Amino acid sequence: MIEELLPDPVVAVESYGVPDDDPDTVLYPEERVLVARAVAKRRLEFTSARVCARRAMEKLGHPPAPVPTGERGAPVWPDGLLGSMTHCDGYRGAALARTGDLASLGIDAETHEPLPEGVLDAVSLPAERDRQRALAAARPGVHFDRLLFSAKESVYKAWFPLARAWLDFSEADIELVATHDDRGTFHARLLVPGPLVGGTRLTGLDGRWLTADGLVLTAVTVPAP
Repeated sequence: MIEELLPDPVVAVESYGVPDDDPDTVLYPEERVLVARAVAKRRLEFTSARVCARRAMEKLGHPPAPVPTGERGAPVWPDGLLGSMTHCDGYRGAALARTGDLASLGIDAETHEPLPEGVLDAVSLPAERDRQRALAAARPGVHFDRLLFSAKESVYKAWFPLARAWLDFSEADIELVATHDDRGTFHARLLVPGPLVGGTRLTGLDGRWLTADGLVLTAVTVPAP
């Protein structure tokens, strides 16, 4: 499903259900050490997302390679590739592109259900909440609070490789647009100075979303300069 939100240069691989990947046999040594003390659920999430990533590498003609983590836990991709991974209950996904085809990308998957009480106020701006409530009234079949949270996650994942800096929930104002009952677009207006991309300062990021099979999926791509 996630490929529906991504442009042609990007390849995506997804898996559904409960993963049965064995971290001791699937992970590379430099990956295994990162989750050596993690609980079993975290090890499986980490592993199955990287299985998707390596399958995406193969689709791009790149040999499978480890994906360790770097600053703030961001994935470190092999030379010549950029990408994003995500996981939630029953879903794992990875999206990759060659570095010449995009400047950055971010994907996120969430279960399609309301956010826990209090979370929306903690992760959103007043204007975002006003727009979210209006959308929810018009399209009650979509949990726009969860969608807004997912969009913010995708925005951050696309932002960080370019800026190498934290982006707080309050530092991007996201406007969601519902083009159909189960999908649409969004724009994130940056409220802090953005990174330079090809000599031009980034002022916002654009993304797409959909809901299907109990999931909310969002994706952001930043074109190559």
